[in-house]
Amino acid sequence: MILVIEQLLNGLQYGVMLFLMAAGLTLIFGIMGVINLAHGALYMVGAFVGTWVATETGSFWLGLPAALVAAMVTGVVVEALVVRRLYARDHLDQVLATFALILIFNQLVVLIFGRQPVFTPMPELFSGSLEILPGLFYPMYRLLIIATGLVVAIGLYLLINRTRVGMLVRAGATNRDMVRALGVDIRLLYTLVFGLGALLAGLAGYMTGPILSVQVGMGEQILLATFVVVVIGGLGSVKGALVAGLGLGIVDTMLRAFLPTLLLHFMEPSDAQAVGVGVSAMGIYLLMAIVLLFRPKGLFPAEG
Repeated sequence: MILVIEQLLNGLQYGVMLFLMAAGLTLIFGIMGVINLAHGALYMVGAFVGTWVATETGSFWLGLPAALVAAMVTGVVVEALVVRRLYARDHLDQVLATFALILIFNQLVVLIFGRQPVFTPMPELFSGSLEILPGLFYPMYRLLIIATGLVVAIGLYLLINRTRVGMLVRAGATNRDMVRALGVDIRLLYTLVFGLGALLAGLAGYMTGPILSVQVGMGEQILLATFVVVVIGGLGSVKGALVAGLGLGIVDTMLRAFLPTLLLHFMEPSDAQAVGVGVSAMGIYLLMAIVLLFRPKGLFPAEG
């Protein structure tokens, strides 16, 4: 039972990281209609810049604002110089242009920081474990990640549902042309949304640093799962991103942890391991196919 609860918490932590990535991406995709493959590069930029500042200063907390600012500024620059020219283009042009950005950012990171993977210094206050149940000790830093994701989710909910900017974001996700016709500076709105999405990606990258290596290409590793979250949750829906992110994080973690063991009751050990690993790797994509079979627009689409 303790192992199950521990894996559920691991899944929740992974789901929170997916949500932080998907929340920005779903707004960009839902409002601007842009397929931004370079979103993972912003995740990488936040991780590298924040880790560099944290290492130089010896403080995890000084690295945090550096990661957020670096990712946000990079996102705003990318939107102004590249993405802004893609709004009226078809999705193939968007895919090709943003894929080129992935290659450019990867090479820039190699030139600036090198190829060697690094780890973000663990904050001293959260370096230990906490006994959350009798006999269940769980890393405090992973609990911090979960709490951070939930706080961000509440903050985004209040921003989108309780402010004028949020009203425009929701309107933009529903009908971009109408928002433009009402005299709203749609260019500024797009820049703000893109900057917010980049900031969330940078936060996810930096928070991942102490438990996963910060390395070139790390953004591509999480980007595919992030797109699955966006598709399942519904384009333009932060609520959908949260539900889908947490759900997929738990499903993926539980499959990888327990499926090979369960298959031992029906197969030889070598076959059980091979099949279990294979099915676990496909788990979130199978879940996406099932959801889209019954909900083609995702669980919580921004209705237009």
